[in-house]
Amino acid sequence: MTISLDELRQRRAFICDMDGVIYHGNHLLPGVTEFLDWLHREDKRFLFLTNSSERSPRELKEKLRRLGVEVEESHFYSSALATAAFLAQQCPGGSVFAIGEAGLITALYDAGFSINDINPDYVVIGETRSYSYEKIAKAVQLVRSGAKLIGTNPDLTAPSEKGIIPATGALTAPIELATESKAYFLGKPNPLMMRHALKKLGCQREETAIVGDRMDTDIIAGIESEIDTVLVLSGVTSEADLNRFAYRPHYVLSGIGELVP
Repeated sequence: MTISLDELRQRRAFICDMDGVIYHGNHLLPGVTEFLDWLHREDKRFLFLTNSSERSPRELKEKLRRLGVEVEESHFYSSALATAAFLAQQCPGGSVFAIGEAGLITALYDAGFSINDINPDYVVIGETRSYSYEKIAKAVQLVRSGAKLIGTNPDLTAPSEKGIIPATGALTAPIELATESKAYFLGKPNPLMMRHALKKLGCQREETAIVGDRMDTDIIAGIESEIDTVLVLSGVTSEADLNRFAYRPHYVLSGIGELVP
């Protein structure tokens, strides 16, 4: 059943992607300040749910501060945190060989994991600017020796100020091919990520809407979790791309500012 934009605005909580919705690289997107002001004014619950594993909640808070907006750490949840929580449940006190940035490494340490490049329980891949042949070769050797392959998210690409760049799904692919194994991805659209988000918000799915720029992660995550979906065209998906998918979002907006009455 289609609901009106006014009804959508009555939702108690909003789950928002970040890259392509809130910012591109170091550029705040139009309408974000007005959207945040509206969330606070209307006493909405909200969570920035990012598939990027690069930054910790503190770093995400500081990034938004540099861009001119203030958001507390409690409003951020990343695929790195979802990955660490999953692994801690599966193998408490285990060890990992990780290819990723500080957000991923910190989340794994905080969840009780140690770094191990000899015989780890898991090889974990996240976004990184220090991707190298040596690290790929090491990961392949460890997975072939029995380590389980984990990806923080399945995204093949991500938006940036300089255009589209490779994301975790693309960085994981060479290891999958060389080991003839498939990684398990924790980020959107994995339902675990969405359940974690609803728990953090303290809301039911009927009270919540998800806003994102990707059909293959944000929108399908909402549809499969039965949460109302809003696609914004400020990121990687264009209106022309919609016909490639067998499902549609509830709403298509040019940017997040259109949610503000």
